[in-house]
This record gives sequence, C-alpha cells and structure tokens, in this order.
Amino acid sequence: MSHSLKKFAVLSLSLLASAALAQTKQVMGVSIPSADHGWTGGVVYWANETKKELEKMYPNLTVIVKTAKDANEQANQIQDMYTVNKIGALVILPQESAPLTRPVANLKNKGVFTVVVDRALTDPKAQDAYVAGDNPGLGRVSGEYVGKTLGGKGNVVVLRGIATVIDNQRVDAFDKVMKEKYPNIKILDRQYANWNRDDGFKVMQDYLTRFPKIDAVWAQDDDIAVGVLKAIEQAGRKDIKFVLGGAGMKEMIKKVQDGDPLITADVTYPPNMIRDAMLLTAKSRMTNTAMPKTTIIPSVLVTKDNAAKFYFPKSPF
Repeated sequence: MSHSLKKFAVLSLSLLASAALAQTKQVMGVSIPSADHGWTGGVVYWANETKKELEKMYPNLTVIVKTAKDANEQANQIQDMYTVNKIGALVILPQESAPLTRPVANLKNKGVFTVVVDRALTDPKAQDAYVAGDNPGLGRVSGEYVGKTLGGKGNVVVLRGIATVIDNQRVDAFDKVMKEKYPNIKILDRQYANWNRDDGFKVMQDYLTRFPKIDAVWAQDDDIAVGVLKAIEQAGRKDIKFVLGGAGMKEMIKKVQDGDPLITADVTYPPNMIRDAMLLTAKSRMTNTAMPKTTIIPSVLVTKDNAAKFYFPKSPF
C-alpha cells in the first residue's frame, strides 16, 4: 500500500470512529454544589440551562446534573453516576478540593473523562482537563480600576473573601498593582468578609467607625458589596467615591448599567464558566476531538459601556 493510501485509510478510520462515537448513546454527569449563596445559585442555573442546550445539540447525549450540600454527598453522588447512570464523562465543581481528589481520580482510572471546574484538585493527575476563572486576573483588573479611578492617590479599604488560595491569588495580584503602579494609594485595612453579605456589612461598619475618610472600597465580591452598600447607607457617609465588587451579580451589573453613583464598575468571575466546561466536554466526547488541558476564563472589567453584554436577568445571580 502506498504512503498516500495509508494516510487515506488512517483518516477514514478516524472519521468513522468519530461518526460512530457521535451516534452512540453517551451520558455526561455534572456535579456541582447546592445553591447555598448567590454565585453557586448562578452555577446551578447555568448547568441546568446548558443541559437543555446540549441535549438539543446532541440527541444521543444525556446530561445528568446533580447538586450536593457537602463534599461527602458529592463523592457519593459521582460514584452513583458511574455505577447507576454509566457516565462516560464527568464535569465537577468540587465542594472542597482535598476530599474530592481521590473519588474523582478513581473515576478517571475507570475510564471516565474528568473535567474539574474552578476549585482545583490537590492532585492535577486526577483530572483530564481544568476550566476556571482567572483569580489573579480579577485582582489585577480590580487594582487597575481602583488606581486609575482614584487618580493614583487616596484611602482604600479591602474586604477579603475566605482564607483560601483563590482569595490569596486575588489579593496578591491587587497588592502588586498598587505597589508597582499606585504607591500613593494607602490601604487602610484588609479584613475577611467570607464572601458573605452579613459579614460584609459588619466589616464595613467597623471600617466606617475607625476611618473618618475612605475614598474607595474594594469588596472583591458582589455578595460582600451588598453588605458594604447597606453599611454605607446606614452610616450616611458621603466621602466614599465608589465600591468595586466582583463576579458579575445581575443586581450589580444592572447598577453599573443604570449609572449608579457608587457601583460604577464590576469585574467578572462568571458562574456560567460551568457552561463553558460542559460545552467543551460535550464537544470533545461527541466529536472525538481533544479538549484543552487548561481553559482559563478571563476576568473582564464591566462598565456602563459594556454592561448589557453581562446582564442575564433570568439568572438568579
């Protein structure tokens, strides 16, 4: 057989394999945390919307979406998906990284194509692919906006999330921008608000009591920012020029769109990254094509000019 004929034979076999794969009934499992706060509520919404989209796009694909209240329930669910539902692919946003690493690795070792979203596992070898938001990018974009908007000088308070790698990445990137480009901006304090409205309110109350002049607030997260706004309103403070949150909560995007005097911008960390992960996984499985090992969803500055693009009124977040 000539070299050309060999190449043609190999290509033909590859195309036949792809066609057969697309025609075979396949099951993809999606395991995500329960909607215990705004952002995860958005994740649940987008997972269910994407399930409908994919099953229409690929008639031979069944997508099973399950939510879990904790890591133990999630570990049991993904094992059930394998034994009962016979999944061939798994898209998982882990409740916690460490407790889910071995259960996910076990499925991968049994031949399940595993895609991890947002919260990385402790052993990258446990996954076939990784899809996540850009946490350093969120901090960097936020720092640039704060610095430019204040004209390089002023007093800023920072509300952190939970003491995690994600939070450290965001804050470290923000601090790097401040140090390298805006040395005349003074960070008055940094306190944890746990990505929570009530804690955001309490921390901001403390800041307002201790600091007579605050020019801007970096809340990092939109749930925190809701509490911050409430504290500012109750205190009647007029010195604060703006509050910058993050993640793209629809209420905050709407405020940006409507020209709110305090919420002048936002930075995306979209819960619809679960949609990206599901679309990429389904395409890879149904067309027998490779999926990138790592996909990072960029953090984008949202202003009045582009807010409409990021406003999803039907989403709970």
